[in-house]
Formats: sequence, structure tokens, C-alpha cells
Amino acid sequence: MAKTHTTPANLTVKIVVNDRGNPPGKLADAELHFGDGPLAGLKLIGFGIWERRSGTGRNVTFPARQYSVNGERRSFALLRPIADVSAQEGVRDAVLAAYADVEAAAASPEA
Repeated sequence: MAKTHTTPANLTVKIVVNDRGNPPGKLADAELHFGDGPLAGLKLIGFGIWERRSGTGRNVTFPARQYSVNGERRSFALLRPIADVSAQEGVRDAVLAAYADVEAAAASPEA
């Protein structure tokens, strides 16, 4: 089931709920759809929404590319801050807000 949520910055977050429960703890995938500026008409995929292992709260993983060095698996983040490490918080908050909207819609009686 895919649902969309538009943010004030004309950025749409599309949520695809993980109905199968596999892998365990993964709640949904998310995509960012751009509506304005030079990225208009494009989407950024690869976000994941996960239940925290402690059971309290949610975590968002960002798009990344895996690679191997001396047999060790590593990950290279594709969306990174230029200088301010907290710059990703706005994207994380938008993805979590969109997922909360999807959850609320699913829980309402008219869903």
C-alpha cells in the first residue's frame, strides 16, 4: 500500500508499507518526490523506516551503497550533509511524519 504526504517545501514523501514483515522490524520504504527547483520531476529512493530494537521509537535509514574492503562489508551514504551534521534531521522528520499519517489513516474507522 503506497500513500503520499506533501511537506511545505513542495516535497512529497511516498510511503510503501511493508505488509510482509520481512525483514523483521522494517515498517516501510519511503521515497522523496521533488515538486520544485532543479530536482522537479525526480525522486530519491532508498529510505527505510524501522522499529528500533529497543521497541521505543522509529529509525529512518538513508540511501546507501554497500561495498566490500578486505572481505568486510561497508556502507557509503548517498545523501550526506555538506557541513552541518544535523541537516539530515529535516528529511528524517518529514519521513517519520509521513509514516505517522499513514498509520493514523490505517487506524481510523473510515480507512
